[in-house]
Amino acid sequence: MFQVRIHGRGGQGVVTAAEMLSIAAFEEGRHAQAFPSFGSERTGAPVVAFCRIADREIRLREPIMEPDALIIQDPTLLHQVDVFSGLKRDGYVLINTNKSFEELGVGEFLKDWDPARLCTVSATDISIKCVGRPVPNVPLLGGFAAISQLLKLESVIMAIRDKFSGKVADGNVAAATEAYKAVMRNLTEAKEGAAHA
Repeated sequence: MFQVRIHGRGGQGVVTAAEMLSIAAFEEGRHAQAFPSFGSERTGAPVVAFCRIADREIRLREPIMEPDALIIQDPTLLHQVDVFSGLKRDGYVLINTNKSFEELGVGEFLKDWDPARLCTVSATDISIKCVGRPVPNVPLLGGFAAISQLLKLESVIMAIRDKFSGKVADGNVAAATEAYKAVMRNLTEAKEGAAHA
């Protein structure tokens, strides 16, 4: 079973991201489960959502304490909430930012991590460009498909078209695709950098 924890703020589509991730997994014939964990449900408040993906029925119902992957939709949470709590040693980290892990102040914590499992992508900028709104959730799903290789980009696109229609769907497909390509480029550069080190 692969477990994903998504951290963001109210209004950023955190819960929708978890739902769409589970839909993408269903598209590939897998079992999936998505659910939120709310404190106060006001815009801007920290929100956590969970998604489990497995090849057989999922019986667990509790929050994910030891995620295989973290998607962090709002980098301001890095120093407000213990987002890395329980992250598995070989886990994936995808953060919505145009800054490096060092600039975010988490480089030291992640220094022994495999660089192929760490990535940042400017999902908010991509969303503004493609959708016209600063909602980073869908581009991050494209980025997650790239970094984890758990799901195909085509499955994410099918989940987007399941959730949205018309121009909104087209814009979100473009955003997810652009983020996917950006993360693939970043990972290629990281691998080349590691090879030269």
